[in-house]
Amino acid sequence: MDISKATVEDAPAISRLIGSVARFFTLQPDGAGAEDFLKTISPDAVAGYLADPRFTYFKAVDNDALAGVVAVRDGSHLYHLFVDVSFQRRGLSRLLWDHARAAVGEANPGYFTVNSTPYAQQVYERFGFVATGPRVETKGIAFVPMRWVAA
Repeated sequence: MDISKATVEDAPAISRLIGSVARFFTLQPDGAGAEDFLKTISPDAVAGYLADPRFTYFKAVDNDALAGVVAVRDGSHLYHLFVDVSFQRRGLSRLLWDHARAAVGEANPGYFTVNSTPYAQQVYERFGFVATGPRVETKGIAFVPMRWVAA
């Protein structure tokens, strides 16, 4: 598994990966009602994030296949952490989280926030995140606000 910095050229593949697991965070399996959110993961939107200096993106590649992606915004918000279904339950999300946390280094203020999908909440809890509020359902998606504080 190779983890490296993602580039604008990776936007279509990253968009496809996130779209392939969207059913885990949209309220309706077909994405109905979440159209505004789904626009934020389009190839053009992802290319915009990759070009924006506030975002740091890393990709995990295995035998030329995009296995996962992680992104941090402003050094403290875990913006994206998605793993292809065929690579889930193998520790890849932990590798990506550890890599992103180390990469932002001193830019991090000592905490991270994330809006976890309900599906991934237990994964984030294993990383040390704690829910900071109840589950939110809005605009066709569901998430749980969470926070991680450095020990």
